[in-house]
Amino acid sequence: MDKTFRNADDALFDLKDGITLLAGGFGLCGIPENCIQAIHRKGTRGLTIVSNNCGIDDKGLGILLAAGQVKKMVSSYVGENKIFENLFLSGKLEVELIPQGTLAERLRAGGAGIPAFYTPAGYGTLAAKGRETREFDGKPYVMERGITGEFAIVKAWKGDAWGNLVYRKTARNFNPMIATAGKITIAEVEELVPVGTIPPDEVHTPGIYVRRIFQGKGYEKPIERRTTRPRA
Repeated sequence: MDKTFRNADDALFDLKDGITLLAGGFGLCGIPENCIQAIHRKGTRGLTIVSNNCGIDDKGLGILLAAGQVKKMVSSYVGENKIFENLFLSGKLEVELIPQGTLAERLRAGGAGIPAFYTPAGYGTLAAKGRETREFDGKPYVMERGITGEFAIVKAWKGDAWGNLVYRKTARNFNPMIATAGKITIAEVEELVPVGTIPPDEVHTPGIYVRRIFQGKGYEKPIERRTTRPRA
């Protein structure tokens, strides 16, 4: 039952080129920093990455973009990353844009074993081109497929050796859905606590979804865009 690894490099030992990787986080909040750095060091290429966005040029998933390790991004928002823009416009990066709520639900559905569902979001737009549509109660809907991946990397505040996870405030974001949708889910935590320390009612992601866990280090927790009130 002990799922602990020494570090990110050990936990990602069998990551291969060309796989689909799900990555938790929102912007630079709650991102698996140690895992991203380990993937960069490993030099894995041809990745299809599913994540809400790519952070910024030199932080978060932007590190992998800049190194040419990403073949395709499946995201809902990409506006803060110049490298992303340049790669897309030059034809070096495939992009699939998904409405944010639809992305969250596709990941949740994938993790729950639901192959597809219907949503009104995107009906009548280019996003619905070539997709099955149906009418329910007089309203049109578009069919969306659930999303899964060979690997998923998430960041949590606390975790135990069995893989039970607790996220902290807004760092929870996409991490719970991502954790359920990976065939091999790797969790990095700020604090690795003994089994039994986390009350069952406080567990956000049950350990059954997590295959590997390690305690991260050197977290920067960068701020994407700092805004302060002008001082008198």
